[in-house]
This record gives sequence, structure tokens and C-alpha cells, in this order.
Amino acid sequence: MARMPSAERRRQLTEAAIRAMTRDGVARTTTRSIAAEAGVSLSVFHYCFESKQALLESVIATITDHYIAVVKEAIQPKSTLRETVRAGFQAYWDHVAAHPGEHMLTYELTQYALRQPGFEHLARRQYELYADTYTELLEQLRPSMGFAPRVPVPALARYLAAMTDGLTLSLLVLGHDAASADVLDTITDHVAGLVGETETRTV
Repeated sequence: MARMPSAERRRQLTEAAIRAMTRDGVARTTTRSIAAEAGVSLSVFHYCFESKQALLESVIATITDHYIAVVKEAIQPKSTLRETVRAGFQAYWDHVAAHPGEHMLTYELTQYALRQPGFEHLARRQYELYADTYTELLEQLRPSMGFAPRVPVPALARYLAAMTDGLTLSLLVLGHDAASADVLDTITDHVAGLVGETETRTV
């Protein structure tokens, strides 16, 4: 077996865990099945992750990174704040539609963590990560779009995380029609109003 840096091996095992859990469910996915999915020995798995908690935290962070990379690319400043926000939401919904299994897994991970004694902090960390991600996206846009949020950024970030969470579940249950153009336009208008574009912008 070719040797590789431990960080790269952890990424390999995390991606294997995402595939296995998406296919088989969190509860039925074992460390042995993840190692087999990654094509490594069980000892390699235990060398990279000291516990299942550490693995699940890595899975949650990696799934979030998957779609955030897409959204960050999509929200490069457009001519108006509304167009920029709309592009970000569209990119996110397209990712949900293209990868429903991954997004469904996030809800399963939440329920699993809440039901397993000692794992509850993972569910909390998962939703803190969502809010942190929105804070990062808002701060990414602020210099170029010149906006002044009408509510404090931490509160706005938590609100956006909660709203997106509910809409994602709706899309998974109802299908792509749940994120039709009219729905995304309504969401965009609401969020753009909360963000509040100023008169001065740097281009």
C-alpha cells in the first residue's frame, strides 16, 4: 500500500465514510466498512481517527465544504446585491438537487448525534458550523458589495442557516419543484432586504 500524508489519508477515509453512509445509513456504517470502502486496513482507520466522534465531525465539515465551495464561486459580486444573492442560492439548490444523498445524510447525522449519549455536541457543532459558514460568506461579500446588514451579522447568519436548513429538507421531500424560480426569487428578495445594500460600493 502506498504511503501518503496522514492529512490526505484522513480526507480519503472521510470521503469513503460519506459514500458508505449515504448508501447504507449512519447506524449501519461501521469502521470496518469505511476502511473497506477506502481500500485500507482497519488499523489505518484507527491511526487516522481516534474515535467515531472524530470521524463524524470530519464528515460534517467535509460535506459542508463541498457545497460551500460551489456557493463561494457563485457569489462573486454581480452588478447588484440581489443578483449576487440569487446566484448563491441557485448554486446551493442546484447542489442539493445534484447530490440529494449527501444532504439527506446531514439530517441523519443530526438525529444520530442527538440520540447517541456523548455525541450530542456533534449536532450542536454541526449547526454552529452552518452559522459560521454564513458569517464567512457575508464577510466575503461586504467589502465588494458595500452593504450594511439591518440585523447583527451573527443573528443574520443563524437565521440564514435555519432558513436554508428548512428549505433543504423541503426540497428533499418535495423534489426540485420546492425550489422553483418563484420560491428562490422570494427568498432572495427577503434576504437582500435583510442584508441592506448601501449607496457606496467598491468595484
